[in-house]
Amino acid sequence: MTVGQVLVINSGSSSIKYQVVDPVSGEAVLAGAVERIGETGGPAPDHRAGMREILAEAADALRDVGVVGHRVVHGGELFHRPTVVTDDVVAGIERLAPLAPLHNPANVIGIDAARALLPDAVHVAVFDTAFFHDLPDVARTYALDAKVAAAHGIRRYGFHGTSHQYVSGLVAGLLDRRAAELNQIVLHLGNGASMSAIRGGKPVDTSMGFTPLEGLVMGTRPGDLDPGIVPYLLRAGMSADRVDMLLNRQSGLMGLSGVNDFRELHRLVESGHPAADLAYRVYLHRLRHYLGGYLVELGRVDAITFTAGVGENDARVRADAVHDLDRFGIRLDDARNAAKARGPRLISAPDSPTAVLVVPTNEELAIARQAVETAANPQPPE
Repeated sequence: MTVGQVLVINSGSSSIKYQVVDPVSGEAVLAGAVERIGETGGPAPDHRAGMREILAEAADALRDVGVVGHRVVHGGELFHRPTVVTDDVVAGIERLAPLAPLHNPANVIGIDAARALLPDAVHVAVFDTAFFHDLPDVARTYALDAKVAAAHGIRRYGFHGTSHQYVSGLVAGLLDRRAAELNQIVLHLGNGASMSAIRGGKPVDTSMGFTPLEGLVMGTRPGDLDPGIVPYLLRAGMSADRVDMLLNRQSGLMGLSGVNDFRELHRLVESGHPAADLAYRVYLHRLRHYLGGYLVELGRVDAITFTAGVGENDARVRADAVHDLDRFGIRLDDARNAAKARGPRLISAPDSPTAVLVVPTNEELAIARQAVETAANPQPPE
């Protein structure tokens, strides 16, 4: 099929972010967002109205759009690859809402609105969890009662998969190596943060699990916790909704220091703020804990790559993450790391056996390309 530009939709609970992407050149022809949907004084009372705003803003660019790619956070065991959207697919995404209550319902609303307003386009759902679907059983299995886990679909699903897949794929080209021969660690460090271990182009482990709460310390999420904390808080009188809010919105760097922007966190640390200093050290401690685990798991690491907002822009976090790891063949070049640059780049020392890189992620382009490929070669859900 002949495909022009692709509209990529990322529908949240109160916003719709979009890009019109040329999947061949990688250029974002147009980008924008409709925010505060449904809020008093907001620009749109609901997602259908929000999509109308987008169509009005992007009318010229949308003339060449034949494919719409939708980011969907959780595919569960139902969706293992990008999938052409049908009524049955929408119903499946809705059934998975308990696994991602903050995300999947909003994804469905955006899909419904876009399908109604762009009925002639091919709509494709691209799932954050798909890249990690085939994790080795030792990495995806929790040591719960097996029957309970099977009955409730409890396993490590992993998230940010589109980013990890895109970035690890670029690294091979940057190093002029075949992906099949590389062992990689990718650190997706944004307000949400995750790490993956990738052997030969396939993930063998990842830090996020059943939900996006597990793993690294994040902007507002705690990462790894003793699971006994949750029933303890419930017995102490905290409601399930209150615990959910605590873990998703009021923990992590925000819970420890009162801020979740690294620029502000660094400013507080430099001013002698003890809570901010502790928050930063806890963040690095957890990050290095996972980094060490993946070094052992992979045995040989050819590339360590930083991506997403913090990973791409915070030289101090990068330096502290790999500090004093010379014995493992990881040596940073301080000047390269500190240089103000925007594109993909090598920041390791010339004699470092392990390459350390910064590679900007581009989930919208990855979604656009997967959507085009799926629209041209549709397959039924697995």
